[in-house]
Amino acid sequence: MNKNNTVVETPQGFCHFGQARCDITPPVGIYHRMWGAALHDQAEGVHRPLTATALVFQAAGQSVGPATEVVVLAVDHCILGTREMDDLIEAVCAPPRLPQPQTAPLPPLERQQILVAFSHTHGAGLMDRARGNRPGGEFIGPYLDDMNKKLSNLVATARRSCRPASLTFATGRCALAAHRDLPDSVRGQIVCGYNPTGPADDTLLVARVSDEAHGNLATIVNYACHPTTLAWENRLISPDFPGAMRELVEQFTGAPCVFLQGASGDLGPVEGFVGDPAVADRNGRQLGHAVLSILETLPQPFTRFQYTGPVISGATLGPWAHVRLEEQERESKSRWRFKSATVRMAYRTDLPTREEAQAERARHVAEEATARAAGDVLKARDCRAMIERRDRQLRRLANSPGERFFHLPMTFWQTGDAIWLAVECEPYQILQRALRDRFPGTPIMVITVVNDSRACYLPPRESYGKSIYQESIAVLAPGCLEALIEAAAEQIANWLSEGPPPISSRRPV
Repeated sequence: MNKNNTVVETPQGFCHFGQARCDITPPVGIYHRMWGAALHDQAEGVHRPLTATALVFQAAGQSVGPATEVVVLAVDHCILGTREMDDLIEAVCAPPRLPQPQTAPLPPLERQQILVAFSHTHGAGLMDRARGNRPGGEFIGPYLDDMNKKLSNLVATARRSCRPASLTFATGRCALAAHRDLPDSVRGQIVCGYNPTGPADDTLLVARVSDEAHGNLATIVNYACHPTTLAWENRLISPDFPGAMRELVEQFTGAPCVFLQGASGDLGPVEGFVGDPAVADRNGRQLGHAVLSILETLPQPFTRFQYTGPVISGATLGPWAHVRLEEQERESKSRWRFKSATVRMAYRTDLPTREEAQAERARHVAEEATARAAGDVLKARDCRAMIERRDRQLRRLANSPGERFFHLPMTFWQTGDAIWLAVECEPYQILQRALRDRFPGTPIMVITVVNDSRACYLPPRESYGKSIYQESIAVLAPGCLEALIEAAAEQIANWLSEGPPPISSRRPV
């Protein structure tokens, strides 16, 4: 609302937009063990299908190229390793495999334009080619090869579907997410679990994408919460809560709904770590109803809500109305900027060597064998979990080959009034809270777990040395999250202070 409280502006943008979706559900029987405590190795069924949705954003009125087109691939997986990510992005950058008769060839894509945004579901399995020798691991390679082909064609389909579109943004709240660093005072440790007294960012940012006739093209949901409803007891392939959320929203909008994971390093569902898929569906519907509530508040594109003057009645009334923006104001909504950058971050100096991690793994393997021989199922399960921890630690160490610094990728783009930020790591919630606090009134879509898992968790400086799970596996030094916040804030501030870039020649209607 402006200074005299007679106008409410709705953040919005205008660009060319395309989308397409496909099913990427792995086969039953594939290696599925995502949780150290799990006693099973292979998926025994499917709770809900896994999907991938390609979203394409193009600057209106400009030639399509590396600085004017962004491709977001929203994928129902937890993470992929560096090798798997390289294969995927190489496939997407390659020409589409399906014939496209009577259509002009698409401009080639560069790596910096492609953002694979993982929902971070922990119910999809760990798709690591190096685990091909595990039970069900023989399915991993063929599955990933097939998925990469699907995603390549999916992106091409989405790019060819691009059309003029408006984006209308609104912010709401949802209480699904909770703080998940729980002090266990009895045992003197901090566990990864629901902390009812801890801070939790409940911000829910929604973008409605509409065509020029105001028909729904997509609903984009940006919310920070680990999809960890389903845990070690779950034996089904599942998208976790985003699956039911999408289903509910799509029933009402008739358009695809896409979940983009926010800064959820210390956030998870209030009710989580269970084996019952019904709980995941309930969590998803909780988020879905919050999304629908926000959508009901959105006005038509390119309007503002303003006071129209007094009306004499039994009382002197003050009616408001949705008023169409002037032509120059509508043109300003097509503002577009794009920037790919990195932040230099120091690796921790206290990381173990590969030899030390391998020795720890060997010790746990021996202890598991002893426990199994003694019939101690719980001890064997704990040892198996510790082996899994060491396997993942070895994978992280392989991504930091003795170097002092890591260069964390950041991708920014602007569509009208909104800023989008995509980062590779799993930062704590303070990233999105700090940025949104610094730039109130500007929708900032914070997308995490993008493109790779090398950086792992980014906890705040004060979390180090407390034996918190996220800190214990972090590979980057204290202060790196704070460095990311400052670098992102500087870029956003620069854009907002520069004023609008040249307006495109394509005017929104």
